[in-house]
Amino acid sequence: MPNAQILAEKQQFVSEIAQKLQTSTCTIVADYRGLTVAQLTELRGQLREVHVELHVVKNSLVRRAVTNSPFAALERVLVGPSIVAFGADAIAPAKTLLAFAKRNDKLKIKGGIVEGRVVDDAQIKALADLPSREGLLSMLLSVLQAPMRNFALAVKAVAEKKEQQ
Repeated sequence: MPNAQILAEKQQFVSEIAQKLQTSTCTIVADYRGLTVAQLTELRGQLREVHVELHVVKNSLVRRAVTNSPFAALERVLVGPSIVAFGADAIAPAKTLLAFAKRNDKLKIKGGIVEGRVVDDAQIKALADLPSREGLLSMLLSVLQAPMRNFALAVKAVAEKKEQQ
C-alpha cells in the first residue's frame, strides 16, 4: 500500500499538470529516449529562453490529469518515456523543439495540445513552420500600410507631374 505522503505528492502533481494543461497555449509531448543528460540540459536551457517549461513526467500521472477532460485524446501519445513542454506562446515551443530535434534525431515529437485542441506530430511540425507572432504582426502591418503608401506615391507623382508642366 502506498505511503500517504507519496500519494498526496502524486495527487498534487496530477492537479498541477491538469492546471498547466488548461492554462498553457501550447503543450507538446515528446519522446526523449536516447538523449544524454547534457543534451536534455541544453534543451531545457533553449526552452527556458523562450519561456517554456519542460518536465520529465510519468505517463500514468499525465493520463490521470487528462482523464475526464477535453484533452483525453492525448492519452494515445503517452507511450514510452515522455517529456512535456508547456508554453504560453503557440509557436515558440514547437519551433524550439523541432529545431533541437533536427540536430538530435533521438528526440521524437509525439503530439500535444495547441490552443485547446489535441494535435498530432504533423500538425506541430506545420505550426513550427509558421513565422513567430512578431513576424506575423509585421506582415499584417505591411499589408495594411501598402494601400496608404501606394496612394501617397500616386499623389506625389501627380504633384511632380503638375510642377513639371
